[in-house]
Amino acid sequence: MFPSGANLLTVGLLVVLEAMLSADNALVMAVIVLGLPRALQKKALRQGLAGAFTSRIIATLLAVQLIAVLWVKLAGGVYLLYLAYSHFFSHGEPGERRRAKRAEPMFGLSAYWATVVRVEAINLMFSIDSILVAVAVSRVTWVVITGGILGLIAMRVIAAQLLKLVERYPPLVDGAFIIIAWIGIQLSIEYLDASGFISLEIPRTASLGLIVAIFAAAYIYARITGPVEHALDPAEEQATELLTDDRPA
Repeated sequence: MFPSGANLLTVGLLVVLEAMLSADNALVMAVIVLGLPRALQKKALRQGLAGAFTSRIIATLLAVQLIAVLWVKLAGGVYLLYLAYSHFFSHGEPGERRRAKRAEPMFGLSAYWATVVRVEAINLMFSIDSILVAVAVSRVTWVVITGGILGLIAMRVIAAQLLKLVERYPPLVDGAFIIIAWIGIQLSIEYLDASGFISLEIPRTASLGLIVAIFAAAYIYARITGPVEHALDPAEEQATELLTDDRPA
């Protein structure tokens, strides 16, 4: 049986969304390993990201099952709305999480393995939003996992291009967070409908069409407003080199 057009479109949308949301997060994870000796940095990053792939699949499988639970729908919807609000209205120090700190032992682990675990944990934490969006957009397990994994691979393979893209064209990331807000609203409506508070069901085709429209509008707006120049600090430059260096560790 061949995948339907809607499923393939959903996979494509999830890949793009994952790439947009993960580009900056990948830079943060690369900065974390800068606290290790240079000879260990690339190895730690690759081991951390490899472990993150496994944990991502497990978390997605759990989310596919748990999203059917009403309170999980509500909690997920509220969380996504909070993320969108924070993106547009939070004015914290933008470079704080991109500052390299010296690697230290943790929970009985050496500094090296503590760093690997931190990379895995932060990757999973950063993945919560995209996992919630994926399971809200589609209940088909292979679609959710394929979209997420291909997005992560795209982020890893073309990290430098993605980083440059999201830094120079902020409306693309803004569009991703508008989609996150929409999915948060959708999950909240599904909760209210299932709980009997309202009678409203949003067709998945309509939701998918709106997501495509938001992506298109963000792209057009980004092209109209033009690129924004952004100078990388030394830590960001080192982190970008780590992400794009394909030589063996």
